[in-house]
Amino acid sequence: MGDDHDAKQVRSIFISDLHLGTRGAQADLVLEFLRAYDAPQIYLVGDIIDGWRLKNGWYFPQTHNDVVQKLLRKVRKGSKLIYVTGNHDDFLRDFAGLQFGGITLVDEAIHETADGKRMLVIHGDLFDLVVRNAKWLALLGDWAYTLALALNMTLNKVQRWLQLPHWSLSAWAKLKVKNAVNYIGEFETCLAAEARRHDADGVICGHIHHAAHREIEGLTYINTGDWVESCTAFVEHHDGRFELIRWPQGRLKGQEPVAVIAPTRPVPTLVEAA
Repeated sequence: MGDDHDAKQVRSIFISDLHLGTRGAQADLVLEFLRAYDAPQIYLVGDIIDGWRLKNGWYFPQTHNDVVQKLLRKVRKGSKLIYVTGNHDDFLRDFAGLQFGGITLVDEAIHETADGKRMLVIHGDLFDLVVRNAKWLALLGDWAYTLALALNMTLNKVQRWLQLPHWSLSAWAKLKVKNAVNYIGEFETCLAAEARRHDADGVICGHIHHAAHREIEGLTYINTGDWVESCTAFVEHHDGRFELIRWPQGRLKGQEPVAVIAPTRPVPTLVEAA
């Protein structure tokens, strides 16, 4: 599983939407990231294990199991793991509040940063009207999204063979859909309002598979992205500063990982079931 002695030590790690149990999950890259970074507290911000897909057929290769074992190894070494449930792992919501060892299972949490800020940590699906009010439509969107990812995997193999840079077909499609662009603004506004309702200084969420870090009406909005398309996570440094890490662009031997700031206007998957 590798050794954590050379891992970069940060105060907190926030990672979401691994979708383990699906063919689109880039578990090998997740493992690289988890070997490169270590922290005393790790937040899994939902959709870590894709229960929706597993119900339709078991697919859980060794690399997916290795990710789970890597996280458990960090817990055994003293890290606190906070698992925030999402819509694809909603089968865990019946167990919210359960604690075992260094693992806590919750629907939401308040994270206090090193510089004294309170951040609401929540997956975000409960503020997605499509998922909340029309699950059948969300499942249809999930099927279409899976098809796009399958096409994208084939495209990426050709790109690697031609030594071309990574390009995401599904991410490009999202940029072309005006309704998707409009939707994300409403999603962000709802999440910011929820943070304010909790008397928090900001929110850290996932769900829409597009990383972002911005201010909304005086509140900090952070979206951790995903590990199907963009492969992004946030880390909190010991001074309370948040950094977006995009993998594998951040994998530079002998150098600090590169912080990549998302565009000012992110876009979601169309009927975001992911």
